[in-house]
Amino acid sequence: MNATSKPPLSYRDAGVDIEAGERLVETISPMARATARAGVMGGLGGFGALFDLKAAGYTDPVLVSGTDGVGTKLMLAFETGIHATVGIDLVAMCANDVLAQGAEPLFFLDYFATGKLEGGIAEAVIAGIAEGCRQSGCALVGGETAEMPGMYPPGHYDLAGFVVGAVDRDKVLPRMGDMESGDILIGIASSGPHSNGYSLIRRIVAREGLFYGGPSPFSDQTLGEALLTPTRLYAPLVMPLIRSGRIKGLAHITGGGLTENTPRMCPDSLVPDIDRASWEPLRVFKWLQEAGGVTEDEMHRTFNMGIGMVLAVSPADVEGVLGDLAAAGEPAHVIGALQSA
Repeated sequence: MNATSKPPLSYRDAGVDIEAGERLVETISPMARATARAGVMGGLGGFGALFDLKAAGYTDPVLVSGTDGVGTKLMLAFETGIHATVGIDLVAMCANDVLAQGAEPLFFLDYFATGKLEGGIAEAVIAGIAEGCRQSGCALVGGETAEMPGMYPPGHYDLAGFVVGAVDRDKVLPRMGDMESGDILIGIASSGPHSNGYSLIRRIVAREGLFYGGPSPFSDQTLGEALLTPTRLYAPLVMPLIRSGRIKGLAHITGGGLTENTPRMCPDSLVPDIDRASWEPLRVFKWLQEAGGVTEDEMHRTFNMGIGMVLAVSPADVEGVLGDLAAAGEPAHVIGALQSA
């Protein structure tokens, strides 16, 4: 058979279904529109997304960008079939990072890559991304869905996210020049491991011979549901404090835990002195430490231990900041102070 007599091939024959991609765009477009906010110009479908900073209320803005993924927490989504929450994690890992610079998350783009679009998985993931954007107050303005046959096992996918935020120049964090020995560290609670330490978590679960569909040893959910608890989004809670000028520094507690992340907001002349006895770690961390035989130091440099965000404030502002957080339904508390290095 010569080349001219071979049956014609299409992109679908090669494993890429353009029509499925178009249907996905139709499904997710209302989700994206629901996250619109002041400053968004136009809608989905262009080659880029436009945003008007003046319409968003900024006069002397500095742009802050961030990117991240969800890591091996995705493996739990694959094993449990629960795909509705990892999109929230994706937004949170990006939005909380730019928040630590004092920036309000403004708009978000996602990248979803899979071998084959199937079973409503992409729709569930992107619905979670839209929910994360809603919770953080930023707009889902676009993204990329890539169907790449042979790149991923069936049912698997990867996620990446990209956020752009803005902060007026005089509110950029951290304000290292204003930090002093004796400044107080306030901890805001996490919801669990967030999206860090899951390679160790999965190793502990496997060694214990546990099943993700079985009961959790630390909650009344299944183990998979409990470990897929999404990352908290802190922007609505913290932005009013940033705008008040009372926050000198913020640390988003991600990979590296409190040990590695808190010093990132400090000048070389100061170090954080954290009192590990000042809060009660969540039950999930107690279980992980006991089941894995993990040392206390290793726990604190791997997990957030129940503290998702740390604020540095002047001693004179502690009572007011704690009061504002309490009024917002957040029972935050003092976890330490800055000391001379």
